[in-house]
Amino acid sequence: MQGFLNLNKSAGFTSHDCVAKVRRFLRLKRVGHGGTLDPLATGVLPIALGRATRLLQYMTSEKAYRATIQLGVKTTTDDLEGDIVATASVSGLTLETIVPFLQQFQGKIEQVPPMYSAIQVQGKRLYELARAGKTAEIPRRQVEVYQIEVLEWRPGELAELDVAIACGAGTYIRSIARDLGEVLNTGGTLASLIRTQSSGFTLDNSLSLEELAAQVEAETFTPIPPEAALNHLEKVILAPDDARRWCQGQRIIYQDASTDSVANIRRVRHENGTFLGITQVIESDGEVLLAPKMVFVD
Repeated sequence: MQGFLNLNKSAGFTSHDCVAKVRRFLRLKRVGHGGTLDPLATGVLPIALGRATRLLQYMTSEKAYRATIQLGVKTTTDDLEGDIVATASVSGLTLETIVPFLQQFQGKIEQVPPMYSAIQVQGKRLYELARAGKTAEIPRRQVEVYQIEVLEWRPGELAELDVAIACGAGTYIRSIARDLGEVLNTGGTLASLIRTQSSGFTLDNSLSLEELAAQVEAETFTPIPPEAALNHLEKVILAPDDARRWCQGQRIIYQDASTDSVANIRRVRHENGTFLGITQVIESDGEVLLAPKMVFVD
Protein backbone atom coordinates (compact mmCIF):
# COMPACT_ATOMS: atom_id res chain seq x y z
CA MET A 1 0.00 0.00 0.00
CA GLN A 2 1.32 3.44 -0.91
CA GLY A 3 -0.13 6.92 -1.10
CA PHE A 4 -1.50 9.40 1.43
CA LEU A 5 -4.10 9.62 4.17
CA ASN A 6 -5.65 13.00 4.93
CA LEU A 7 -6.08 12.51 8.67
CA ASN A 8 -8.26 14.71 10.87
CA LYS A 9 -6.32 14.55 14.13
CA SER A 10 -8.29 14.61 17.36
CA ALA A 11 -7.22 16.59 20.43
CA GLY A 12 -5.07 14.73 22.93
CA PHE A 13 -3.02 12.76 20.42
CA THR A 14 0.53 13.57 19.39
CA SER A 15 1.45 13.28 15.72
CA HIS A 16 3.56 10.26 16.68
CA ASP A 17 0.50 8.66 18.33
CA CYS A 18 -1.42 9.05 15.08
CA VAL A 19 1.36 7.45 13.04
CA ALA A 20 1.44 4.49 15.43
CA LYS A 21 -2.34 4.02 15.20
CA VAL A 22 -2.35 4.22 11.40
CA ARG A 23 0.53 1.77 11.25
CA ARG A 24 -1.48 -0.65 13.38
CA PHE A 25 -4.77 -0.18 11.52
CA LEU A 26 -3.18 -0.72 8.11
CA ARG A 27 -0.58 -3.27 9.25
CA LEU A 28 2.02 -1.17 7.50
CA LYS A 29 5.56 -0.47 8.68
CA ARG A 30 6.40 2.54 6.54
CA VAL A 31 4.19 5.38 7.77
CA GLY A 32 5.18 9.01 8.28
CA HIS A 33 3.53 12.39 8.81
CA GLY A 34 4.01 15.85 7.39
CA GLY A 35 3.82 18.92 9.62
CA THR A 36 3.65 18.16 13.36
CA LEU A 37 0.54 19.17 15.29
CA ASP A 38 0.59 19.82 19.04
CA PRO A 39 -1.58 17.48 21.15
CA LEU A 40 -4.05 20.32 21.85
CA ALA A 41 -4.47 21.05 18.15
CA THR A 42 -6.86 19.26 15.80
CA GLY A 43 -7.29 19.08 12.06
CA VAL A 44 -5.33 18.14 8.97
CA LEU A 45 -2.32 15.88 9.51
CA PRO A 46 -1.02 14.46 6.20
CA ILE A 47 0.05 10.83 6.60
CA ALA A 48 2.32 9.16 4.04
CA LEU A 49 1.96 5.42 3.47
CA GLY A 50 4.57 3.02 2.15
CA ARG A 51 6.93 4.41 -0.45
CA ALA A 52 5.08 7.76 -0.34
CA THR A 53 7.02 8.58 2.85
CA ARG A 54 9.87 9.52 0.52
CA LEU A 55 7.68 12.24 -1.01
CA LEU A 56 7.08 14.17 2.23
CA GLN A 57 10.10 16.41 1.61
CA TYR A 58 8.68 17.54 -1.75
CA MET A 59 5.22 18.58 -0.53
CA THR A 60 4.21 22.22 -0.28
CA SER A 61 4.82 23.81 3.11
CA GLU A 62 1.78 26.11 3.05
CA LYS A 63 -0.68 25.71 5.92
CA ALA A 64 -3.88 27.32 7.19
CA TYR A 65 -5.43 27.42 10.66
CA ARG A 66 -8.44 28.58 12.64
CA ALA A 67 -7.24 29.76 16.04
CA THR A 68 -8.79 31.15 19.19
CA ILE A 69 -6.52 33.54 21.08
CA GLN A 70 -7.42 34.26 24.71
CA LEU A 71 -6.32 37.69 25.87
CA GLY A 72 -5.76 38.56 29.50
CA VAL A 73 -3.90 35.36 30.37
CA LYS A 74 -0.30 34.17 30.03
CA THR A 75 0.82 30.54 30.37
CA THR A 76 4.08 28.61 30.52
CA THR A 77 3.42 26.83 27.23
CA ASP A 78 1.70 29.69 25.35
CA ASP A 79 -1.48 27.59 25.22
CA LEU A 80 -4.05 26.38 27.75
CA GLU A 81 -2.15 23.15 28.41
CA GLY A 82 0.38 25.08 30.47
CA ASP A 83 0.27 26.64 33.91
CA ILE A 84 -1.18 30.13 34.15
CA VAL A 85 1.52 32.60 35.19
CA ALA A 86 -0.41 35.88 34.90
CA THR A 87 -3.94 37.16 34.36
CA ALA A 88 -5.38 40.61 33.78
CA SER A 89 -8.83 41.96 33.07
CA VAL A 90 -9.29 43.07 29.47
CA SER A 91 -12.94 44.07 29.77
CA GLY A 92 -12.19 47.44 28.20
CA LEU A 93 -10.38 46.03 25.19
CA THR A 94 -12.05 46.52 21.81
CA LEU A 95 -11.59 44.84 18.43
CA GLU A 96 -10.81 48.25 16.92
CA THR A 97 -7.81 48.46 19.23
CA ILE A 98 -6.54 45.00 18.30
CA VAL A 99 -6.85 45.02 14.49
CA PRO A 100 -3.97 47.48 13.75
CA PHE A 101 -1.58 45.35 15.83
CA LEU A 102 -2.34 42.26 13.75
CA GLN A 103 -0.46 43.85 10.85
CA GLN A 104 2.78 43.27 12.78
CA PHE A 105 2.34 39.52 12.42
CA GLN A 106 1.86 39.39 8.65
CA GLY A 107 4.50 39.03 5.98
CA LYS A 108 8.03 37.81 6.69
CA ILE A 109 8.47 38.16 10.43
CA GLU A 110 10.93 37.06 13.09
CA GLN A 111 9.46 34.78 15.70
CA VAL A 112 10.67 33.19 18.93
CA PRO A 113 9.32 29.62 19.19
CA PRO A 114 7.58 28.60 22.44
CA MET A 115 9.77 27.21 25.21
CA TYR A 116 7.66 24.05 25.10
CA SER A 117 8.42 23.02 21.52
CA ALA A 118 10.39 20.34 19.68
CA ILE A 119 13.11 22.69 18.45
CA GLN A 120 16.61 21.60 19.43
CA VAL A 121 18.98 23.88 21.34
CA GLN A 122 22.39 22.54 22.37
CA GLY A 123 21.34 19.04 21.34
CA LYS A 124 18.19 19.01 23.50
CA ARG A 125 14.53 19.54 22.66
CA LEU A 126 13.22 22.75 24.22
CA TYR A 127 10.38 20.91 25.93
CA GLU A 128 12.93 18.55 27.54
CA LEU A 129 14.83 21.51 28.96
CA ALA A 130 11.61 23.15 30.14
CA ARG A 131 10.40 20.02 31.91
CA ALA A 132 13.77 19.74 33.63
CA GLY A 133 13.42 23.30 34.90
CA LYS A 134 16.23 24.59 32.70
CA THR A 135 16.23 27.68 30.55
CA ALA A 136 17.90 28.28 27.21
CA GLU A 137 18.31 31.15 24.81
CA ILE A 138 15.85 30.44 22.03
CA PRO A 139 17.06 31.70 18.64
CA ARG A 140 14.70 33.88 16.66
CA ARG A 141 13.84 32.63 13.20
CA GLN A 142 12.14 34.05 10.17
CA VAL A 143 8.73 32.70 9.17
CA GLU A 144 6.10 33.93 6.73
CA VAL A 145 2.48 34.68 7.53
CA TYR A 146 0.46 35.30 4.39
CA GLN A 147 -2.79 36.47 5.97
CA ILE A 148 -4.56 36.91 9.30
CA GLU A 149 -8.33 37.35 9.09
CA VAL A 150 -10.53 38.17 12.08
CA LEU A 151 -13.46 35.75 12.31
CA GLU A 152 -15.09 36.63 15.64
CA TRP A 153 -14.49 38.76 18.72
CA ARG A 154 -15.88 37.91 22.17
CA PRO A 155 -15.15 40.71 24.69
CA GLY A 156 -15.03 40.11 28.41
CA GLU A 157 -12.73 39.77 31.42
CA LEU A 158 -10.73 37.21 29.43
CA ALA A 159 -11.63 38.11 25.86
CA GLU A 160 -11.33 35.71 22.92
CA LEU A 161 -10.37 36.45 19.33
CA ASP A 162 -11.01 33.91 16.55
CA VAL A 163 -8.72 34.29 13.53
CA ALA A 164 -7.93 32.46 10.30
CA ILE A 165 -4.19 32.30 9.60
CA ALA A 166 -2.46 31.25 6.38
CA CYS A 167 1.27 30.75 6.75
CA GLY A 168 4.42 28.95 5.68
CA ALA A 169 6.46 26.21 7.32
CA GLY A 170 7.76 26.60 10.86
CA THR A 171 5.20 29.20 11.98
CA TYR A 172 4.07 28.78 15.58
CA ILE A 173 0.51 30.01 16.12
CA ARG A 174 1.18 29.82 19.87
CA SER A 175 3.92 32.42 19.39
CA ILE A 176 1.51 34.72 17.53
CA ALA A 177 -0.99 34.43 20.42
CA ARG A 178 1.74 35.13 22.99
CA ASP A 179 3.25 38.04 21.05
CA LEU A 180 -0.13 39.65 20.36
CA GLY A 181 -0.75 39.64 24.11
CA GLU A 182 2.63 41.26 24.65
CA VAL A 183 2.13 44.13 22.19
CA LEU A 184 -1.33 44.75 23.66
CA ASN A 185 0.19 44.59 27.17
CA THR A 186 -2.56 42.18 28.23
CA GLY A 187 -0.97 38.75 27.99
CA GLY A 188 -2.20 36.24 25.45
CA THR A 189 -2.32 32.50 24.93
CA LEU A 190 -3.67 30.03 22.40
CA ALA A 191 -7.02 28.59 23.51
CA SER A 192 -7.72 26.30 20.54
CA LEU A 193 -6.27 25.49 17.14
CA ILE A 194 -7.66 23.71 14.08
CA ARG A 195 -5.47 23.16 11.04
CA THR A 196 -7.74 23.53 8.04
CA GLN A 197 -5.13 22.97 5.33
CA SER A 198 -1.69 21.41 5.12
CA SER A 199 0.50 20.41 2.17
CA GLY A 200 -2.41 20.57 -0.26
CA PHE A 201 -4.85 18.61 1.93
CA THR A 202 -7.97 20.25 3.38
CA LEU A 203 -10.19 19.60 6.38
CA ASP A 204 -13.40 19.08 4.40
CA ASN A 205 -12.29 15.73 2.96
CA SER A 206 -10.23 14.43 5.89
CA LEU A 207 -10.81 11.20 7.85
CA SER A 208 -10.79 10.75 11.61
CA LEU A 209 -9.05 7.74 13.14
CA GLU A 210 -12.47 6.24 13.85
CA GLU A 211 -13.54 6.67 10.22
CA LEU A 212 -10.28 5.16 9.03
CA ALA A 213 -10.74 2.14 11.31
CA ALA A 214 -14.28 1.64 10.00
CA GLN A 215 -13.15 1.81 6.38
CA VAL A 216 -10.30 -0.62 7.02
CA GLU A 217 -12.70 -3.06 8.68
CA ALA A 218 -15.12 -2.75 5.75
CA GLU A 219 -12.19 -3.08 3.31
CA THR A 220 -13.17 0.17 1.60
CA PHE A 221 -10.13 2.31 2.46
CA THR A 222 -8.21 3.59 -0.56
CA PRO A 223 -5.10 5.77 -0.16
CA ILE A 224 -4.92 9.11 -1.94
CA PRO A 225 -2.68 8.66 -5.03
CA PRO A 226 0.91 9.82 -4.38
CA GLU A 227 0.92 12.42 -7.15
CA ALA A 228 -2.15 14.14 -5.69
CA ALA A 229 0.11 15.69 -3.02
CA LEU A 230 2.47 17.15 -5.62
CA ASN A 231 0.17 19.29 -7.74
CA HIS A 232 2.19 22.39 -6.80
CA LEU A 233 5.11 20.99 -8.81
CA GLU A 234 5.22 21.41 -12.57
CA LYS A 235 4.99 18.06 -14.31
CA VAL A 236 7.21 16.55 -17.00
CA ILE A 237 5.75 13.88 -19.29
CA LEU A 238 8.17 11.36 -20.73
CA ALA A 239 7.89 9.12 -23.76
CA PRO A 240 8.41 5.38 -23.09
CA ASP A 241 12.11 5.22 -23.99
CA ASP A 242 13.00 8.36 -22.00
CA ALA A 243 10.87 7.11 -19.09
CA ARG A 244 12.71 3.78 -19.04
CA ARG A 245 16.15 5.42 -19.06
CA TRP A 246 15.15 8.01 -16.45
CA CYS A 247 13.81 5.27 -14.13
CA GLN A 248 17.16 3.49 -14.50
CA GLY A 249 18.87 6.56 -13.06
CA GLN A 250 20.06 8.12 -16.30
CA ARG A 251 19.97 11.83 -17.00
CA ILE A 252 18.02 12.69 -20.11
CA ILE A 253 17.82 15.81 -22.21
CA TYR A 254 14.93 18.09 -21.27
CA GLN A 255 13.46 19.09 -24.59
CA ASP A 256 12.39 22.72 -25.16
CA ALA A 257 13.71 23.86 -21.77
CA SER A 258 15.82 26.92 -21.03
CA THR A 259 18.43 27.52 -18.36
CA ASP A 260 15.70 29.41 -16.44
CA SER A 261 14.40 25.96 -15.50
CA VAL A 262 17.66 24.90 -13.84
CA ALA A 263 17.44 23.89 -10.15
CA ASN A 264 13.67 23.42 -10.40
CA ILE A 265 12.11 20.31 -8.93
CA ARG A 266 9.46 18.65 -11.12
CA ARG A 267 7.18 15.62 -10.87
CA VAL A 268 7.62 13.07 -13.64
CA ARG A 269 4.88 11.15 -15.38
CA HIS A 270 4.95 8.50 -18.10
CA GLU A 271 2.88 9.45 -21.16
CA ASN A 272 0.48 6.61 -20.16
CA GLY A 273 -0.30 8.56 -16.94
CA THR A 274 1.86 6.57 -14.50
CA PHE A 275 3.58 8.67 -11.82
CA LEU A 276 7.32 7.97 -12.02
CA GLY A 277 8.89 10.17 -9.37
CA ILE A 278 10.74 13.44 -8.76
CA THR A 279 13.40 15.03 -10.94
CA GLN A 280 15.68 18.05 -10.80
CA VAL A 281 16.40 20.22 -13.82
CA ILE A 282 20.16 20.78 -14.20
CA GLU A 283 22.55 22.21 -16.75
CA SER A 284 25.58 20.23 -17.93
CA ASP A 285 27.87 21.00 -20.87
CA GLY A 286 25.37 23.50 -22.25
CA GLU A 287 22.45 21.06 -22.13
CA VAL A 288 19.42 21.15 -19.84
CA LEU A 289 18.90 17.72 -18.31
CA LEU A 290 16.45 15.86 -16.10
CA ALA A 291 18.38 14.27 -13.22
CA PRO A 292 16.45 11.67 -11.17
CA LYS A 293 15.98 12.71 -7.53
CA MET A 294 13.56 10.00 -6.44
CA VAL A 295 12.30 7.16 -8.64
CA PHE A 296 8.94 6.07 -7.32
CA VAL A 297 8.31 3.01 -9.51
CA ASP A 298 10.29 -0.21 -9.68
